[in-house]
Amino acid sequence: MSELHKFLFEGLPVRGMLVRLTESWRELLSRREAGHEYPPELRDLLGQMSAAAVLMQANIKFNGALVLQVFGDGPVKLAVAEAQHDLSFRTTAKCVGEIPAGATLEGMLNVHGKGRCAITLDPRDKLPGQQPYQGVVPLHGDQREPLQKMSEVLEHYMLQSEQLDTRLVLAASGDIAAGLLIQRLPVEGEGNLEGKRNEDDIGLSDAFNRIAMLASTLTSEELLTLDADTVLRRLFWEETVTRFEPLRTRFACTCSRERVAQMLRGLGREEADGVLAERGEIEIGCDFCGRHYRFDAVDVGALFTAGNDQPQGASATLQ
Repeated sequence: MSELHKFLFEGLPVRGMLVRLTESWRELLSRREAGHEYPPELRDLLGQMSAAAVLMQANIKFNGALVLQVFGDGPVKLAVAEAQHDLSFRTTAKCVGEIPAGATLEGMLNVHGKGRCAITLDPRDKLPGQQPYQGVVPLHGDQREPLQKMSEVLEHYMLQSEQLDTRLVLAASGDIAAGLLIQRLPVEGEGNLEGKRNEDDIGLSDAFNRIAMLASTLTSEELLTLDADTVLRRLFWEETVTRFEPLRTRFACTCSRERVAQMLRGLGREEADGVLAERGEIEIGCDFCGRHYRFDAVDVGALFTAGNDQPQGASATLQ
């Protein structure tokens, strides 16, 4: 079962989350057409991004879409993971070259040091004129050393953009994508902790560093094979951990025929008729879920009938 587990450490200004994407991750991968499966290196990167996007969305409880993107100058031009307010997620990538076996993040996206990571918060109910918020960081650290793991990139992003100490452990395979997030609570929340330990006994930073160090001992194999109860018990058996009811997460795509129709109307009648004349029909494929939408001459004619309004927005690619 694909679930997210939230927890707090009693008396410490530290919170955590553990996500395991099982059947939802396998469903996402099953949408790829035969012969077009992701190479293992890219598949695992997308799995880690999916787990990270769900963790970050649950962490901020944003009413809208959280979109995690990495883009650069390697064989992978773009990788995207999107998590909605209900913790549904979807993922895709654009690859234009051969990915070397065993390639790291640098080898896939940051070959010449031009890779970037962007996190976009797109509100569900936008106010007039409201634009999505976006933060962008390079795929290298403060000393300009290339970052090799997605977890390192996001830890760097959280520290630079949110000033929050964060520790992430991410892992993925063809069966499961999983992640553990440990984060120091914002300063304004520390005074509200019941039973907070005296700062003379244990510094707030020391508390986070100790918990983060324990989290760092978690191996990829353990994260992928052990259930949430076992992981938390093995890592934090000396701590009093308050856990909350697990939350379900699932794969879901927001594409629809109506949204694709709106995209076609945005192309214009002349462009649509040109494709019809060349191919006999228009075929649209969604990059996220692999669903295909077909429009013949009658369908296209109906799209441009006066007063035929459709919902706006689509995520699709003209085939």
